[in-house]
Amino acid sequence: MRVLLTGSTGWLGRHLAPRLSALGHEVTGLDVAPGPHTQVIGSVANRDLIDGTFAAHGIEAVIHAGALHKPDIARFPAQAFIDTNITGTLNLLEAAVAAGHDRFVMTSTTSLMISQHVRDEEGDAAVWMDEDYGPLQPRNIYGVTKLAAESLCRQVHGETGLASIILRTSRFFPEDDDTHSDPSPENLKANEFLHRRLTVEDAADAHIAALHNAAQVGFGLYIASAPTPFSRDDCAELKRDAATVIARHFPDAPALYAQKGWRLPPSLGRVYDAARMERELDFRCRTDFAAVLEALRTEAPMPFAHDGGFVSPSTLGAGLIVPGA
Repeated sequence: MRVLLTGSTGWLGRHLAPRLSALGHEVTGLDVAPGPHTQVIGSVANRDLIDGTFAAHGIEAVIHAGALHKPDIARFPAQAFIDTNITGTLNLLEAAVAAGHDRFVMTSTTSLMISQHVRDEEGDAAVWMDEDYGPLQPRNIYGVTKLAAESLCRQVHGETGLASIILRTSRFFPEDDDTHSDPSPENLKANEFLHRRLTVEDAADAHIAALHNAAQVGFGLYIASAPTPFSRDDCAELKRDAATVIARHFPDAPALYAQKGWRLPPSLGRVYDAARMERELDFRCRTDFAAVLEALRTEAPMPFAHDGGFVSPSTLGAGLIVPGA
């Protein structure tokens, strides 16, 4: 297939593009910043650019991974999120319908599921989050616009039959967390494989599974995250004493962490459940918390990327997102 990949210079795009090419797809990358997998420089909010790209490259399917993200809130006004995340998605959907496409894949985020109540961890138990969790009350403009983009995919599918798959990915960014500095960045990422992280490689492969299954599924919304070892029955204890629950599932985890100078989380406030993705897309993330422990056990490199100096393409291409920025 001739696939348009938006966000091709980004962290996900730079891993996804070569995987698509290796499978025989002809990939056209579009991003606001240049990169080795980007042929078209510009914003998805530019409808003329989108239409011209579809025509010039004979686009047959779209993977829409380009967006403004939560760290961009400090760099761009709310209107930029609306233009990029909502108008940009609508531009791509309408162009796909006009071209007679039978599949559309969009990267969304589990962040839109986090209300301020969940963010503040006010309950007595960890919140179990699957695709049926609600009501959804995003706490920032990023979540609001991604939820709206999801609704556009659902509406266009209902009106036109365009098969659409939405992947609500949990964390896979390489940079340091912009709100937490304790524990250390690698320790934090390792902990998150228990309940709210996946590798960028698994995120890329999940998108390929979505692309290949979209026409058969019709419309689907899936959480994409490493499989959690926990169940709903663990939620109350995870909030009170997560380290004990973790040790019950992984008896050598405390000793392995101690050898590294790391700390297990004392409490977990939420758990993402990716079981539906495994059932319906036949895709399961390869890297999980057990893989992290195996790396500690064998003194191998961590099975996930960490890059505290990573610079987002949105920063590099700011002038195309907000002209004159």
